[in-house]
Formats: sequence, structure tokens, C-alpha cells
Amino acid sequence: MDSIVILFISGLLGLFVGMQKKPLFSIIIASLGLIGAGVAAYFKGSYVSPFASYAAFIPTQSLVIILLCAVTLLALLGGYKRYKSDDEHTGDYFALILFSVCGAIIMAQPNDLMLFFIGLEILSIPIYVLVGIEKGSSRSAEAAVKYFFTGSFASAILLFGIGLLYGVTGSFQIIEIQSNLAIGIWQSPMAIVGSLFLLAGFTFKIGAVPFHFWGPDVYDGASNSVLMYMSTVVKIAGIYAIVNVFGQVFRDSYAFWIDLICIIIVLSMFYGYITAWKQTSFRRLIAYSSIANAGLMLFALADIHNSNIFLFVTAYAVATIAMVVVNFAVNDSTDSLANWEGIAWRNPVVGVALVLALFSLAGIPPFAGFFGKFSLLWSAAPHVPYTAILALIASVIGAFVYLRLMISALKKPKVTMPIHLSFEQVLVLVLTSLTTLGALYFI
Repeated sequence: MDSIVILFISGLLGLFVGMQKKPLFSIIIASLGLIGAGVAAYFKGSYVSPFASYAAFIPTQSLVIILLCAVTLLALLGGYKRYKSDDEHTGDYFALILFSVCGAIIMAQPNDLMLFFIGLEILSIPIYVLVGIEKGSSRSAEAAVKYFFTGSFASAILLFGIGLLYGVTGSFQIIEIQSNLAIGIWQSPMAIVGSLFLLAGFTFKIGAVPFHFWGPDVYDGASNSVLMYMSTVVKIAGIYAIVNVFGQVFRDSYAFWIDLICIIIVLSMFYGYITAWKQTSFRRLIAYSSIANAGLMLFALADIHNSNIFLFVTAYAVATIAMVVVNFAVNDSTDSLANWEGIAWRNPVVGVALVLALFSLAGIPPFAGFFGKFSLLWSAAPHVPYTAILALIASVIGAFVYLRLMISALKKPKVTMPIHLSFEQVLVLVLTSLTTLGALYFI
């Protein structure tokens, strides 16, 4: 709870500081807020919090809060060059992101479905605004409108599912719902339909098949600075939410929904990777890659007693941010993959960070992405062996997608034009590279 209060106060301060039209002050306030929230989460339980009486309503694990704050900080620093170009609204952008992180923390691991829904809306509404911040861009405006309407539709589906479960069990509390379903209420058609509505809403939020259709257009219309946040923090909060709800509320009906989850995993991975292969736009490639990775994240549901999701989502987040930062530096306006040819020769920091990120996403050892995929598949294989085998086949296709991009980036150009990075971009690329390599110390 303390982390949420710190982030909220930082967001409010950022709004007032933003009136001074000094982006440096805005980024300092936002960074201190995120660091403070992470520190408060780290020392959670070691001091008496003034908000201790509210802690039961938001029992999010400290590690999840720290991860969300760290990834958000990387996204803010990576996109700072874009945000400060509009100094009149820099503070507004950062405040929206901080408020959105508050929602991500609330929804990641709630013990109340209604509180989860509130957190989801707090997370989503600022992103609807951020997607459309590119003034004068019809593509950005179109993406914002599409995201708003499809997001509202998904929220309605989730709310309807929550309402059905409340009608069956008489409670919004996850523990009470699970206890009521365990005594046989699960056989009620209303409970079954309610669980399916919840699953549909969750798959939309993480961008998995068959509710993935919003992703490519929204990613394509969003700026690189917003994409860093939207493609990582939203995914992390969404996957932790679905693992928490289905791992607790529907634990006793595992045999009913696991087959459906397996179908979603296979379709998401094959569709995402195969479609990513033919993309010529970076943002659309990242969108289809995120669909495939969303399917892979759902393997955490296969073993509800041992969810090995933290390492994988961390590896995915840092690698994605590194790639978006590179795209920001190379072609923020055109977004064409053709401009990636030879970029590794134009700046050594870009070359090293990009190779590490692509190797990690491809699942090649000894990088973080490999150990993340290995931990997920290893724990899931005894429960869903055929799905794990299909996932390995899809991962091979995905590896070719990323390696093709790396070959293009490593191709020596005829004329070498240097890429100039800001201090913040260099810092982000160094931190993401160290995190990708640092997985060796956590296995």
C-alpha cells in the first residue's frame, strides 16, 4: 500500500512541477517516486506502515512491485527524449504513467475481484490517453480510439464474469469464492460461464489469441516511448493477475480450463511467430512477438503450485525495452525494418545491446530469455507434455524471426552513419544488457 501512495503523490507532484516546463525536474520526480516505491516494497514488513490496516486489500508481493517499478523506470528513461520534446506536457505524461503503475500494482495480485477491476481501469485509462499523444498523427489517434473501444469491451466482459461469480458465491473475495466453488457450486452453469468470461477478458488484456486483434494496430500507432511501457508493464500485470485468479479461484476446476488454456497457448505462439516473420514494420513485429510471448507466459497456469513466471517476464521486458530504444534511435518516424540494416556497426552500445536482446528473446543460452523459457516449460511439461512440445517447435520459428533481424543488423553497411544516443538511452541499454547477462547468477 505504501508503494501505491508514494507513486500517487509523485504523480501529483509531477503535475505541478510540469507547469514549470522543465522536463529535467519532471523526470527526477518520477524517477524518485518509482525508486521510493520499490524501496518501500523491498522493506515491506520491516517497519510499521501508517497504512497497515489497508494492506489486506492489496497483498501484492514485494518482488512484483519492484519489478513493475524497475521496468517502468527503464521505459521512462528510454522514452525521455520524446517526452521532453513537448516540455509543456512532460509532467502530464509522467504523471499518467505513475498513476497507471498504481493500477498495475493493484491488479497484479488482488484478493478481491472488484478491487482487481478498479486496478485494471486505473492501469488502462492513462494508456488510452498516452497512445494518442502524437498530436497531428492520424495513426496515433486511430490507435487510441481502437484501444479505448476494444479495451472498454474487454472490461465489460470481465465485469460481467465477475458479476456472475458474485451471483453464484455471494462474494468478491477470492478466498471465499474459491471455498464456495470447492464445495460443488463449480458445477453451476453460471459459474462455468463466469469463468469463461473472465478468461476472455484476461486474454484480451495480455493480447493472446483469439483476442489479440487490437495489438498490431495499437502498437503501430503508439509512439516508441509509450510502446516501451505498454508492451511490458501491462503484460506483467496482466499475466500475474490471471495466474493469481485462476491459480486460486478456479484451482479445483483445473481439469476444466487447462485444455482451453493449452489451445490458447499453441494458437498464440504459432500465429504470433509466423505472422511476425513477414512484417516490415518494427512495431508490428513487436506486436506479433508479444502475442507469441503472451501464449508462452500462460504456461505459468499449467503448474498452479509452482509458477515460474518472474524470470521470463523480466527477460522479456528488458529485451523488449532494449529493442524499442534501438528503434527509437534509428527510425522513430519511419518505423521500417529496412533501416535496421547494419545498425550494429553504427554504434557499439547499440550493437551489443541489440545482440543480447535478440539472443534472449530467441531463447538462446546463456541469456535470461533461455532460462525464463526453460523454467516455464520444465514445470509445465509434466502436466501438459504435448503443449510443451508444440511450444518448443513454435519457439524455433520465433528464434528464426529474431535471428533474421540480428543478421540484418550485423550486415556491414557500405556507408557507416553513426547513431547518436542520449545519456538516458545509453543508460537503459547498459542496464538491460546487464540484466540479460545477470540471469547466470539467479539459476
